[in-house]
Amino acid sequence: MKLGFVSAILDGWTFEEMIDVAADMGYTCVEVACWPCGKAERRYAGVSHINVDELDEAKIAYIKDYCQKKGVEISSLAFYPNTMDGNLEKRAAAVEHLKKVICASAKLGVNMVTTFIGRDQTKTVEENLELVKEVWPPIVALAEEKGVKIAIENCPMLFGRDQWPGGQNLMTTPAIWRKVFEILPSDNLGINYDPSHFVWQMIDYIRPLYEFKDKIFHVHYKDIKLYPDRLNDVGIMAYPLDFMSPKLPGLGDVNWSKYVSALTDIGYDGCTCVEVEDRAFEGTREKVLDSLRLSKRYMEQFVI
Repeated sequence: MKLGFVSAILDGWTFEEMIDVAADMGYTCVEVACWPCGKAERRYAGVSHINVDELDEAKIAYIKDYCQKKGVEISSLAFYPNTMDGNLEKRAAAVEHLKKVICASAKLGVNMVTTFIGRDQTKTVEENLELVKEVWPPIVALAEEKGVKIAIENCPMLFGRDQWPGGQNLMTTPAIWRKVFEILPSDNLGINYDPSHFVWQMIDYIRPLYEFKDKIFHVHYKDIKLYPDRLNDVGIMAYPLDFMSPKLPGLGDVNWSKYVSALTDIGYDGCTCVEVEDRAFEGTREKVLDSLRLSKRYMEQFVI
């Protein structure tokens, strides 16, 4: 397994500065944020270390050469929108840019895109599964044509009132994974596996690794800390951020030795990327860099 990080935490760094950070710290890969240029709608979104709208042959050659010289691999091009947004204009824009990212991933020889499947947060699971049949076949067909794998992260995108009631990403549980993979039976569609999202949903985050071993295309390392006193006060039906918070690996409730052990059991040998969303490490560039240093120091117990 290769150890890297999600580049979105380095908002404000150039592509070269971001790759330099990875190289200097000894990370061997990065999941590169490729959002459309413009204002972000939420935290950790809107970062663009590769602008896919400006990706000509010269730029492609430059990116490949820079990464090769620094010894850092691009694990995936990352864009996490809501492709099934109830707002049809936003939905169309998200799908259009996702298709650009898929094409860019093929041109760069990365051949991996990490994203969400999306969800209309006002509709039921059943209604959203019907929406999958409408929105996603052309996206998957493009990925197949270009030889690109799409890895869907299992984040519910339900944190506070803005995502209430259903959240903005449908593929959140093993039960729903099975249904989506039945609707879209493609070898190019799989999972970007993040154990932290299962922790606060009270789901076993080890067992699904074995069932879905052939569908795990990419892996995240992010921790979650549950606060029992808060959970006892507000209950599991509350906004999730009322009783939990994202943390650096090793500072939350994920058992990382068991998690990585299970990955070795299933023979996973792809890229694994630290995803930093810990508010304790925000505010200054040095704190952000500290988050990556500490995460690497912790995870390299298990991943070299």
